[in-house]
Formats: sequence, C-alpha cells, structure tokens
Amino acid sequence: MPTSEPDGAASAWWRAGVLYQIYPRSFADSNGDGHGDLRGVIDHLDHLEWLGVDGIWLSPINTSPQADWGYDVADYEGIEPAFGTLRDLDRLVAEAGTRKIRVLMDLVPNHTSDRHTWFVDARSSRTAEHRDWYVWADAKPDGSLPNNWRSSFGGPAWTWDEGTGQFYLHNFLAEQPDLNWWNPDVRVAFEKILRFWLDRGVAGFRIDVAHALVK
Repeated sequence: MPTSEPDGAASAWWRAGVLYQIYPRSFADSNGDGHGDLRGVIDHLDHLEWLGVDGIWLSPINTSPQADWGYDVADYEGIEPAFGTLRDLDRLVAEAGTRKIRVLMDLVPNHTSDRHTWFVDARSSRTAEHRDWYVWADAKPDGSLPNNWRSSFGGPAWTWDEGTGQFYLHNFLAEQPDLNWWNPDVRVAFEKILRFWLDRGVAGFRIDVAHALVK
C-alpha cells in the first residue's frame, strides 16, 4: 500500500527503494529475554542506515496468540507485548525517520485470530453484531461440509462451530477465521486501522494474502 505522503517522487519511493524485511522475534534481543523486540531494531538502525536501506518492513508485530507466528491478529491497534509497546514503535518510527528510513508494517486483512473480539462476538450468536463479519455456511443436508475447499495448511477449510450450528471458513488454521470483505463494515474497520497507523508515522503496509480477500 502506498504511503500517505504527497503525490510526486516522494510518494513512489517504494517502487525503486531498498526494503529490508525484519522478523522482530529473531532480529535483535535488547533485554536478554531470548527473543527479539522493537528496541532491538532501534539499536541496529545505524547499521541499517549504513546498508543504504530506504525502508524496513516489519513482519507481524500486532497483538496475537501466536498460533501462526503473528499472522493471527487479536488486536490490529496493539503491539505484541513480547516485542514492546506502542511507545517503542513510535520511537522506532521517529529514530528511523532521522536516518531517512521509513517503517512499513505487515497488515493481515484476510483473517483474524479466533480470539479477536470480533470473532468472539460473531460466534456468540447468529444475530451477533459481528456475525456477518466472517464467512459462515450451513452443513449439507447429510451434515457434511459446505463444499470441498481446502485449507492452505491441509485439511478442510471449514470448522464447525457447535454453539451456533454453522461452519466458519478459514483458509489457514482453524484459529484464523476468514473475514467477509463483502461486508462494508469490515472495510470501514480497516480504513480506521490504516489511519491509526498512518497517523503514527508508519509509511505503508505489506498486505498479507491480498489475493484471497474476496471469496
């Protein structure tokens, strides 16, 4: 996704710029707790500047139960505590900016964690506010799966929700229910999420599974 900068050469920096992908968990550990964090990234900004990097792309840093290494997001406006805080992210953006390095984030809009408050509500009742934010289907008359779709991780792409008596779709793990992008409320929610991060100085996003948003 392009940056929020004005039109012109600056807004297209990413077309020819050098991006450096960082997997925060294993990049640099600032406090000796055994895994990397945002402060560890900050500690290495001088090296990244020396490399001539134009932007750093952070693999998922949002709050997550970590069923799929952060690609199961439980809070799109939070930072996974193991990596730090929003203040740490703000500091990273600011200090990277002084070195003319932009910060990009991974955005996971195809699905959420099954622990996201949207899905917790969605599976509470067929009439729940967020029910149609996800993809649900009835069983066939014989009780079998709605269709033969397969998860990218193997097995059916449908999991039965006992509480509401329907299947929900997940192209990945059962802990990663797919969002229903035909619902305009979902699109509005993500517009707010994008604005939240852009307002904090994040320069753009790498969109995970963009090709699978429309079911």
